[in-house]
Amino acid sequence: MLNTSHPGGARAPRSGGARSARGIGPPAITVLHIDDDPNDTALLHAATRKAALEFILHNVEDGEAAIAYLSGEGIYADRKRFQLPALVLLDLKMPRATGFEVLQWIRNHPELGQLPVVVLSGSELQDDIQRAYSVGANSYLVKPLGFEALVTLVKSIDSVWLTANQQPAL
Repeated sequence: MLNTSHPGGARAPRSGGARSARGIGPPAITVLHIDDDPNDTALLHAATRKAALEFILHNVEDGEAAIAYLSGEGIYADRKRFQLPALVLLDLKMPRATGFEVLQWIRNHPELGQLPVVVLSGSELQDDIQRAYSVGANSYLVKPLGFEALVTLVKSIDSVWLTANQQPAL
């Protein structure tokens, strides 16, 4: 995992495996995971590896870093390294900008407004679920408790949001 400190306190996102690691097949698909809990991030990376999924998984640790990543600003300006994601996995409770604020920013951004956003939260509160959908979440998933359940969830996310949306090359 990559977790390099940068001047000004910003960190580069942690990265996972790539769909085109062998140099053949479709270009790599990027998923942006926005979550401030390093344990949740490590578990998500491990579950993705165990599920043998081959997308690039980047993680940023707060809402401000998420907006910088999606805007291609600062350390995220290199779009070859930090590609726009095909999917955002978004936690709600974070410092510097909540998941709700990030989701609202995405939905108001002209170039990113249609980007699929799946809220992946520990909260089962109906108020959080309703608010996430009202702000524009495409789906709301509660973080599972066990690792095998997380592996199953990651496979489901891949099949519903990534694999199903790929267009065959003509």
